[in-house]
Amino acid sequence: MLSTITVVGLGSGDEDQLTLGVWRRLQEAEHRFVRTDKHPMMRLFHDNKLSYESFDAIYEQMDSFPDVYDAITTQLIEHAQTKQNIIYAVPGHPMVAERAVQLLRERCPEHSIELHILGGESFLDQAFTRLGFDPIEGFQLLDAAELKSSLIRTDMHTVIGQVYDEYTASDVKLSLMELLPDDHPIVIGHALGVPGEEQILTVPLYELDRTPGYGNLSLIYLPRSSDESLRNRTFERLHEIVAILRSPEGCPWDREQTHLSIRKNFIEETYEAIEAIDNDDPDGMREEFGDVILQVMLHSQMEEEVGTFSVYDVIQSLNEKLLFRHPHVFGETNAGNATEALANWEQMKAEEKRIKGIDASQASQLDGIPPGLPELMKAYKIQKKAAKVGFDWDNLGPVLDKIAEELGELREAIASKDAEEQAGELGDLLFAAVNAARFIHADPEEALARTNQKFKKRFSYIEEQLRISGRSFDQTDLTEMDRYWEIAKRLP
Repeated sequence: MLSTITVVGLGSGDEDQLTLGVWRRLQEAEHRFVRTDKHPMMRLFHDNKLSYESFDAIYEQMDSFPDVYDAITTQLIEHAQTKQNIIYAVPGHPMVAERAVQLLRERCPEHSIELHILGGESFLDQAFTRLGFDPIEGFQLLDAAELKSSLIRTDMHTVIGQVYDEYTASDVKLSLMELLPDDHPIVIGHALGVPGEEQILTVPLYELDRTPGYGNLSLIYLPRSSDESLRNRTFERLHEIVAILRSPEGCPWDREQTHLSIRKNFIEETYEAIEAIDNDDPDGMREEFGDVILQVMLHSQMEEEVGTFSVYDVIQSLNEKLLFRHPHVFGETNAGNATEALANWEQMKAEEKRIKGIDASQASQLDGIPPGLPELMKAYKIQKKAAKVGFDWDNLGPVLDKIAEELGELREAIASKDAEEQAGELGDLLFAAVNAARFIHADPEEALARTNQKFKKRFSYIEEQLRISGRSFDQTDLTEMDRYWEIAKRLP
């Protein structure tokens, strides 16, 4: 004879809402188990002298909720194997926020145990009624213990369950604060539908964990919002706006653009973002990063319109690449420092090529360098790739000698007055200087950017001194300007 576990729902706490079928099963059962006796329906057990065993002690013994649910499931299966037929009663509905029931569904077949599930009123039934919203308008149920800001949709009614105490409420508050203003109204519900115990409070978000009364029957409700400022914080809204701009009803200029027509915009916006970074300007970064993202969105929207890919495909590819190339974070490989992490990255890049069927033996070691890179950056990448296969100096000394050699050749080219040769030798000198940058672990683009900024600052000092004296550049000479330059060099 097969063993049987029957799981029943005790409802939200009002005994008038308990189904007749569940009540009969509870009365007829010989072996009763309940997840917790801290539930209003347990008064009915006591009044009718129904014996039971509670799993409350497990909550005190285990360090985490997953461990609790695993232990409850294990004990229920063991009891079923020895007693053959048992009944397990849970608050609310067995299929709503009851992880142990899901584990029973997975494990009972392995142990030849029949599992029967009888519904009861869920706390959601009371939430819909007492909080007064229709779930068909858009609704999500989230677990306070697993809550992340990325899960929250402000355009949907959101119920957050299992808010057992102020500590859990504090975690919920921190997640919500990533999306909502501190004073956004939040509804707290305690014991919804339970006569004499129900409480419904509306508090500002910052007071969410300062409000007493949390317990096993508590939830947090976030009414759906049509506030455009909240909607505008979502990626979906950005995707929608860009699609509208490109639509027949959208902006005439945006509709006419192609990949090639706005290619230069991508480059310009990227350099403006870099300028904001160099200036350590948070407000500038926020704006310029948005402009760069807009370029990605526009190019992706163009491809979505012809059916090749969408921006969500772009995001998927990026996520998969990051997961694949970081085995030391998302896999079993270890990396104790940045050098080892970079080695893992390069190894996984090579593995990607192998998977894609790219024959490394047929490819140049210098492949993969974008032709549109600034030439200084391109030279740096060329040298790095050549160095990986041993085409490199052993130390900095010969690199500096090479710079001196190229400088001498440039002098000779200048003396020859051959413009073509002069340009060629200048290029050789710059290439050698880039090699020195690589040996001293300095990015040549960044080094030159700092020098440019330094020059602009010192030159601005010269301009300022001339303005103070009421003169212009044609009223001074190099000697005076050089004197101001030397003063500017000593300024902080």
